[in-house]
Amino acid sequence: MHKLSVVIITFNEQNRIRPTLESVKWCDEIIVVDSGSTDKTLDICREYKNCKTYTQPFLGYGQQKQYAVGKASNEWILSIDADEVVTTYLQNEITGYLSLPVVPFNGFNVPITLIFMKRIFMYGYENKQPHLRLFNKNKGAFDASQLHEKVLVGGAVITLKNEVLHCSYADITHYFQKFNNYTTIYKDEALKKGKQVSRIKSVLRFPIEFFKHYLLRLNVLNGFEGFCWSLISAFSVFVKYIKLYEANLK
Repeated sequence: MHKLSVVIITFNEQNRIRPTLESVKWCDEIIVVDSGSTDKTLDICREYKNCKTYTQPFLGYGQQKQYAVGKASNEWILSIDADEVVTTYLQNEITGYLSLPVVPFNGFNVPITLIFMKRIFMYGYENKQPHLRLFNKNKGAFDASQLHEKVLVGGAVITLKNEVLHCSYADITHYFQKFNNYTTIYKDEALKKGKQVSRIKSVLRFPIEFFKHYLLRLNVLNGFEGFCWSLISAFSVFVKYIKLYEANLK
């Protein structure tokens, strides 16, 4: 079987990291790159014999994850976040492919399903959304994006059938903490690129984004939680635009 390294970047994840580590302890190696946690994140990681921990000041999501890939000793990489859990079905699917004498693909899209307000989103865009997370590090790498990083792979890529469960937010308070960080990163990157946004566009994007998330992406089928997710997702777009608008006033 081809050996597999899991790479995870962390910062103050003591309340969420254990289920993640439990779901990947079957892997040959776990690489954790921490950007300065002040809680017990690294203590929890060190409980796992196959887990190696490193400290690196945050470089941006793409570069931080690629730094973790560089610490991995195995050719095959599975990248997951500290708030994600690999299901047993996905584990079996991955080990099936890596048990082949020659893996016929250089990368695999992994379906990601959102858990929000303790509800698994069974419908629409947030259910089994594919992201390239499993790849041969000799054939691919993370780009250098500060936000919304992705893996670029040369050669054949397919999508797996089974999923990772994404427990992205501990609660609504945590959502807005991350929300503030992400919208600021967007504003900073947009400024570097010379982007501008008008007041009219900022206002109009809110109802458009809500319509897209709630109806077009079928969150209407995910109940009250789907409504809440659509509303605050639309609001996050509005906030990142007005942050950019305000920054351009200076």
